[in-house]
Amino acid sequence: MNLVATPARLSSVAATFDAEFKARLHWSADTDAAIEQRVADILADVQRRGDAAVLEYTARFDGLGVATMAELELTQAELKAAFEAIPTAQREALQAAARRVRNYHEAQKKACGESWSYRDEDGSLLGQKVTPLDRVGIYVPGGKAAYPSSVLMNAIPAHVAGVGEIIMVVPTPKGEKNALVLAAAYVAGVTRAFTIGGAQAVAALAYGTATVPKVDKITGPGNAYVASAKKRVFGTVGIDMIAGPSEILVLADGTTPAEWVAMDLFSQAEHDELAQSILLCPDAAYIAAVQDAINRLLPAMPRAAIIAKSLSDRGALIHTRSMEEACAISNRIAPEHLEVSSREPHKWEPLLKHAGAIFLGAYTSESLGDYCAGPNHVLPTSGTARFSSPLGVYDFQKRSSLIEVSEAGAQVLGPIAAELAYGEGLQAHARAAEMRLQTVPDMRVTP
Repeated sequence: MNLVATPARLSSVAATFDAEFKARLHWSADTDAAIEQRVADILADVQRRGDAAVLEYTARFDGLGVATMAELELTQAELKAAFEAIPTAQREALQAAARRVRNYHEAQKKACGESWSYRDEDGSLLGQKVTPLDRVGIYVPGGKAAYPSSVLMNAIPAHVAGVGEIIMVVPTPKGEKNALVLAAAYVAGVTRAFTIGGAQAVAALAYGTATVPKVDKITGPGNAYVASAKKRVFGTVGIDMIAGPSEILVLADGTTPAEWVAMDLFSQAEHDELAQSILLCPDAAYIAAVQDAINRLLPAMPRAAIIAKSLSDRGALIHTRSMEEACAISNRIAPEHLEVSSREPHKWEPLLKHAGAIFLGAYTSESLGDYCAGPNHVLPTSGTARFSSPLGVYDFQKRSSLIEVSEAGAQVLGPIAAELAYGEGLQAHARAAEMRLQTVPDMRVTP
């Protein structure tokens, strides 16, 4: 079968560019109504029946007909055995990646995740206390593919933040356990792990069962059922984000080998047919060279059919007037992964405002960030990088304000608070502030 990938060829100078550009970017996050109803039923059933419902759905959807929840829990001994059984090269790669991810998030914690306080001129103490969540759940996708890297990226920042318990859930259809995922859980310090997935796993984590402990927050990607379930349990627990299809945007000045850029576009397109890969470049000849490279390299790719459909349906090669305009268009897209494949990447980086992660220079392939560079690969998608951030230590911490007002401080703040409280009609607030004053004023009487 001769597969062809034909990403849209757009030009920013064309009169139709805006309309064509918007059409190519469009992706609806709306979940199918049937999925929403099914998820609602599963969540309610797990909340009502607990373990019994989880066992029933795991048998129905994953083909695991076990009698007890104990058979779905992975022991620490099993995780360690999986780590020791995988090839040496995989063990070393896991440990190297985990070390870099941990180092990055340790630095992140020092930069923004510490408590602080100060005393003002009246001796009052004001500050912020940062504390970790007690227990979090991480969802690791299973089924079509296994993602040990997702285990590292979710569990390690939680561990660095100081989370007390990290509960992992991962579907294992027909009982097929991925040794690399189990080994990653061992390396990352997962506390408990269960071979359950789908909406029932999200429900078990959110509500708790006799076996699965209730968590404070759920992170990690999943299919449409998982995304719908996370949306529905938000408020009962925290969630990280609702992830859309994976995205890559390459800003190229024409100096990077065209084959490198073509393969970088493939690296997201191979995820699934809805993934989006876009090239922005002011050099028309280079865009043609990238298209030629796509045609040459595609037949050798094991996931060629998925890549071809993704590029043809959602990909684009866009000719821009300049690199400056390419940066401006990139900010409109706010991509998940943004590669600046240029001889002078630091020249363009200040112009880039919105992206989940920015990869600077021709040697910085997005795949290095996915696995082992150190920064987190759980990133905002579908334009949400305009207002949200990568998963990090801060997602596993909460902040409490610290206020200790001195006697002198109460004399300064009390009249201010009382005046504003009376203005809002909240007399008890005002009286509480006034009672701390050394000279108590005449209390106002509400008509």
